[in-house]
Amino acid sequence: MSSIKKMAEEYVPVVTKNIADLEKVSVDIDVQEKKQERKNPKEGEDPTFTYLYVVVEDVEYRVPKTVLEGLQTLLKAKPDMKFFRALKSGEGKTGTKYQVIPVDE
Repeated sequence: MSSIKKMAEEYVPVVTKNIADLEKVSVDIDVQEKKQERKNPKEGEDPTFTYLYVVVEDVEYRVPKTVLEGLQTLLKAKPDMKFFRALKSGEGKTGTKYQVIPVDE
């Protein structure tokens, strides 16, 4: 066992970033799914939610479904594309928009 002081000093919180934080993402990266508890669920609302994420250098990056939609459209035009980037604009649950662009190797 370790002292609480030592544990606190070594503690690294788990933080999920956003895929838009990455400069370049491979179209072949594995996507995973995670279920999480809502902090303050509204009455009648499911107390859990599910989101998609990728792991890059041991860091989780959330993948919004709108990024998948944008990537799907882009892959129809450029089926041989290897890398992309998600650009994020706006804020909040309804004001955030993503644009998916191809990135050269």
